[in-house]
Amino acid sequence: MDNTIASLTAENKSLRLDIADFQSRVLGLEHRVSLVETQVAYSRDQDQELLYLRSKLTDLEDRSRRDNVRFLGFPETIKGEDMHSFLGETLPKITDIAFDSPLEFQRACRLGSKRPGTTTHPQPIIASFLCHTQARQIIQRARMHGGMVRKFGYQQTFPRKPGTA
Repeated sequence: MDNTIASLTAENKSLRLDIADFQSRVLGLEHRVSLVETQVAYSRDQDQELLYLRSKLTDLEDRSRRDNVRFLGFPETIKGEDMHSFLGETLPKITDIAFDSPLEFQRACRLGSKRPGTTTHPQPIIASFLCHTQARQIIQRARMHGGMVRKFGYQQTFPRKPGTA
């Protein structure tokens, strides 16, 4: 009987040690789960902030693009810095608009590179106007004439649809 009691006591002690071991493991797992839940919540917040910043970026890109106008059909002889003076002299003549001040551009250049052996169409010119009013006047006059007069045309660089990258 003493052997039985000793054996039961040993088993009881072993079970208590196992229970204590399981308790420490469960506490460790609870701590890790808590950390993961915190990280998931932080990640969700970061996702929402990222979506907000993407929409802000798209909006800013679209706003910076709104005064860009592409001009089509102008001869290839004009390049580089001459483009500013060429457009500044040519656009008022073509559109018959008397501007209060000279046309000013942030930049004006040909789009793309000329492909060797192609002479069919001159490359378009893109101009970023410094004055929003001047860009709108030119676009409005071009719309009234169904495009620019003579053989020249224009295209607005429309903003992208919201949510597109």
